Amino acid sequence: MESPLVLPDDEYNQTLLNNVHPPDWVNPEPSGRYNLVVIGAGTAGLITAAGAAGLGAKVALIEKHLMGGDCLNVGCVPSKGILRAARAWTDVREAEEFGIHVPDGTGVDFAGVMERMREIRTRISPADSAARYRELGVDVFIGEGHFSGPDTVDVAGRRLRFKKAVIATGARAMVPPIAGLEETGYLTNENVFWLTELPRRMAVIGAGPIGCELSQAFARFGTEVYLVNKMGQILSQEDLDAAGRVERALARDGINFIANCNLLETRREGDDKVLRFESGGILREIRVDAILVGAGRAPNVQGLQLEKVGVNYDERNGVKVNDRLQTTNPRIFAAGDICFPYKFTHVADAMARIVIQNALFWGRAKASALTIPWCTYTDPEIAHVGLYAHEAEKRGIPLQTITVEMSDVDRALLDGEEDGFLKIHVKRGTDKIVGATLVARHAGEMISEMTLAITAGIGLGRLSKTIHPYPTQAEVFKKAADAYNRTRLTPRVRSLFGKWLSWTR
Repeated sequence: MESPLVLPDDEYNQTLLNNVHPPDWVNPEPSGRYNLVVIGAGTAGLITAAGAAGLGAKVALIEKHLMGGDCLNVGCVPSKGILRAARAWTDVREAEEFGIHVPDGTGVDFAGVMERMREIRTRISPADSAARYRELGVDVFIGEGHFSGPDTVDVAGRRLRFKKAVIATGARAMVPPIAGLEETGYLTNENVFWLTELPRRMAVIGAGPIGCELSQAFARFGTEVYLVNKMGQILSQEDLDAAGRVERALARDGINFIANCNLLETRREGDDKVLRFESGGILREIRVDAILVGAGRAPNVQGLQLEKVGVNYDERNGVKVNDRLQTTNPRIFAAGDICFPYKFTHVADAMARIVIQNALFWGRAKASALTIPWCTYTDPEIAHVGLYAHEAEKRGIPLQTITVEMSDVDRALLDGEEDGFLKIHVKRGTDKIVGATLVARHAGEMISEMTLAITAGIGLGRLSKTIHPYPTQAEVFKKAADAYNRTRLTPRVRSLFGKWLSWTR
């Protein structure tokens, strides 16, 4: 069995492949009719297969590429490895602020950064390995699967029969139709982690989460980065104030912004990659050594032969599902990036749990009931949960907004991490939390307090009574709750309290 290409061909990547696409893997013989046949072994597929097998179901899991999907191999795991290294180097450069003197000549070993990432990814990979899932009682098939009949899937010359099936084939990097891009050559998240030498100049196409995170990391390592964005604002889905705060941080790291950009063509001139574009009515060109495309994700619907089983889909949005994650064929479900607009690992995990309930037990679990947080791992990070103000307005929900700057939090000052703020929206006249956005260096670690509050119906009034350790950055939530309580002390209420206290003296 030929292994997928993963570079560089070192001991770490060889071990990775032995775990997630073992070259000597022998597919099992199909063992009768399966309760579930799962196509795709990314997060959604893995959680579905493991959870169902743990409940005693007979499960088959099919993967044509790398088990663990994007998250392990080309997404969350490798990206956060290099983001951490970039943050460490920034801390070294800024250590003088803390009275620490860094010797001249201290620098970044980019090859070492990437080697550390590969080593840690390899250490994580056994959890997603073919061998582990076989031990969990799952029949693992390595090969390309497709529907062949109303209750069958074919893979690597074998036919699997199912009672229910799950499509969990995920998504891939979307490449915009730019003239000359294929000939010029480009990177995506699927091969940028193969680099062992730091590019001197890089253009990043797309200012969403992937583009912003990797732009900042490479800029911190020393690459001259041009962030090319067709919109005027980076992170266009985020709160405007939050995106602005991150944009200023990226600018401090030396990133060159090219906003409202109409990218016309790319071409090669010697060793240079040339991008020709129009911005602000002016035609311009930039020359770089590498182009990284971070322009969104496209669902992997090709090759599944969904038409044979009556599953509706489109190339842009993927497989169509109802609120219970059933496709237009009620015996076939879908989960993860293949069918959902929020393409996050933790959301794929949550959707897989819904599929298990609904496919195996005739459950009524609904995707719309999920409270979904997310985070963009720039420095500072942006984390969000619930509704944005404009979404609440569309739903006719009147809001009161409480904002606390991280510079008002003692621990953030002590850590030198005061760049950021917390913004909490509550339904006007109540303490019910409708949504929250946090900009902070550790926002992703902190936002779960807001997620829990929304999920459990905990309002700011109760949150103000919750003791938070001092000094911690999470104290920002207590400060917001206290600020909300102060808004309830209207002049009339204060006057009544004053009269009461005078009477009781």
